[in-house]
Amino acid sequence: MSTPTIVTFADGTVAGEGTVTRVETGAAGTVVVVDATPFHPVDHTWPDQPGDRGSIGVDGDAVPVTEALMAAVSGDGEFAVGGDIPAKRGAEGWTWLVGHRIDGAAPEWLTAGSRVSLSVDAPRRAGLSRGHTACHLASLALDLAVADLWRKEPGEDALGNPDFEARANQSSRIHEDGAVDEYRLGKSLRRAGFDTETFAATLADREQRINATLAAWIAAGASSRIETEGPTIVDRRRWRCELPEGVAVILCGGTHVDSLTEFSSITVSLDLADPQLLVMTTAVTPAR
Repeated sequence: MSTPTIVTFADGTVAGEGTVTRVETGAAGTVVVVDATPFHPVDHTWPDQPGDRGSIGVDGDAVPVTEALMAAVSGDGEFAVGGDIPAKRGAEGWTWLVGHRIDGAAPEWLTAGSRVSLSVDAPRRAGLSRGHTACHLASLALDLAVADLWRKEPGEDALGNPDFEARANQSSRIHEDGAVDEYRLGKSLRRAGFDTETFAATLADREQRINATLAAWIAAGASSRIETEGPTIVDRRRWRCELPEGVAVILCGGTHVDSLTEFSSITVSLDLADPQLLVMTTAVTPAR
């Protein structure tokens, strides 16, 4: 029986060593599984943050890792990767792994039992971490900016405000120094008590409120970190940020900055070209 992959990315680690446990070639290409890795994989059920890139090497030889992704082995030995995994992350009956996709066939030195060095593309990771933290901050600022538009109680977000994010978000895509989130403003949201007409009529004001909140949070230089319940890829992790309004804690499997001092600015733009779909684009200017 396989054992879950040990991961170290939660504390910002971008390099490490491990032992190759399997090398698989299939529809996903060549995928290398290592018992421990600093690579953050893209989640197959909520692929908001892309998987890390980097390299795997032995004694001066190395191959590029084009993407880190989730992998899993069923109780009867079925190996599956990414979107081909027929179960939600952490589901019982599966052993959860991190796969490292490489181009072409694995070289002779990259086989099960090999001791390897793993190196993540650190600048790209840093950009994705800024993008992911900014994405959470923008969502919390959005919740605050539209809090007065609810006629019913939709549940609370991590700061105690009405949780527009949880009610309306249908997709989130993080990239280096930014993110794009889409929110469905349909009948179900109106039935839940959200005033979509007033929101549309005051869109520019809501955008200004969000950006003012983000500027204040960055000026406060709040701390930001990931809290973990264990070392494996499926142990729960939470993002924690100590904002002026309170401590925000959100379940999250991604990577994040250590402090909001890593931002010069975070700004959002709101697009409601389709009255049924709000698109929020978040852009980061890193601190120099």
